[in-house]
Amino acid sequence: MARLPSRRLSVGRRVLPAAVCAAVTGLGLLVPVAPVLAGTEAGPAPGAAGAGDPYFPDQGNGGYDVASYRLAIDYDPDTHRLDGSARIAATTTQDLSAFDLDLRPWMRTRSVLVDGHPASFTRPTGGQELVITPSRPLPDGHRFDVTVRYDGTPQPVTDPDGSLEGWVLTSDGAFVVGEPQGAPSWFPCNDTPTDKATVDVSITVPAGLTAVSNGQLVGVQSWAGRRTWRWHLGRPVPTYLVTATLGRFRVTTGRTPDGVPYLNAIDPSQAADAEPVLARLPAILDFFIRTYGRYPFGSAGAIVDDAPDVGYALETATRPVFDHAPDEDTLAHELAHQWYGDDVTLGRWRDIWLNEGFAEFSAWLWAEHSGGASAATRLRELLAEPADSEDFDPPPGDPGAADMLFSGSVNERGAGALQALRETLGDRVFFRVMRGWLRANAYGNATVPDFIGYAQDVSHRDLRHFFDVWLYQEGKPTTW
Repeated sequence: MARLPSRRLSVGRRVLPAAVCAAVTGLGLLVPVAPVLAGTEAGPAPGAAGAGDPYFPDQGNGGYDVASYRLAIDYDPDTHRLDGSARIAATTTQDLSAFDLDLRPWMRTRSVLVDGHPASFTRPTGGQELVITPSRPLPDGHRFDVTVRYDGTPQPVTDPDGSLEGWVLTSDGAFVVGEPQGAPSWFPCNDTPTDKATVDVSITVPAGLTAVSNGQLVGVQSWAGRRTWRWHLGRPVPTYLVTATLGRFRVTTGRTPDGVPYLNAIDPSQAADAEPVLARLPAILDFFIRTYGRYPFGSAGAIVDDAPDVGYALETATRPVFDHAPDEDTLAHELAHQWYGDDVTLGRWRDIWLNEGFAEFSAWLWAEHSGGASAATRLRELLAEPADSEDFDPPPGDPGAADMLFSGSVNERGAGALQALRETLGDRVFFRVMRGWLRANAYGNATVPDFIGYAQDVSHRDLRHFFDVWLYQEGKPTTW
């Protein structure tokens, strides 16, 4: 994600928590334990109503793992009404008497089927839980289907830092972004980054509008003044990376020189500024392929909308969305996320450096490759800033709270950490770490301590002090 500088918040000084020190010193993996209420000898039990992330305790659910989402939505921009059907394929991870999905309260649940049989459901007041009780308990390891029919008027969600996400209205449709908690604003899901799934999205809108989602466009069907756009993403991604952005767009397609197909959708009002920048997309993608390895998905591209209320771009899987025409640095940042963030995804929201620091460093690399300032120069410029610059705090390895997730320091100091690591290890070893990290964690999740341990293993170096200085200590990094 690339947020506008105006979204940054002033950050106070904080003391490094002892638990974080222990994680860095001992390279321990600190993964919060989700409060899963596993079935016992007394019988099946409900799955947990949260996935255990301390930044967003109501996000996600326990007791099952999703394999795929098949979403069909019909949206009327005049009334803002959405009619939807979600078919979810999952596998239980305990004996389940009941389980939750995440769905914001403005979306009304009409019916639920579990394995084709009607299931009862409730909506506790004040939250995003859809509690489902199947007609009979589900045993551990059971593959099951859930079909939810729902409707309502989707709305945006206000994040802890004050920005909007979810279903954000535009003058001709909607700008749909999900990081970190917007996906349930328009479809039922297990909204935790650690439950990745494949996605098929079918979006019906009035003729004349275009509806863009993730992956490959597999069909467009017109009927009675309506048009249905069908999209397929066959690699697993977290729910926050799913989009259904719609409006009036100019659509172009092509292939990069290395053969990656792409589809760009540009709001006509943004075309003059966006098209020259998107002309660089094939070269940027191919550069990252040569630098990091194979492109992790079957399709690429970009969506450029006119969404003045948003204030940021987001790395939605395969096809980042931009609230206005991006500059080249922002385009490179969001495309790099397809490797760092979309392929290998953070394990907890506090691990946001693994997404944002890596994407920003990659934008530095692209600038270096394409004739701009070198990454070494960018690092020196960063370290020349005053000690109280917002580019240093909060430390990127632990932002400290949900409203700090997208602080400028996570990007800038986070990118500087990787350039400093590059200079410490040398290019040959550093890029072996960067490429190997992707292979070792492909389509999975990881934490900052995981990366620290991996970098040490590959480099055969003790990097604990280095990472403590760059990722966890307050203020400007000095000696490392």
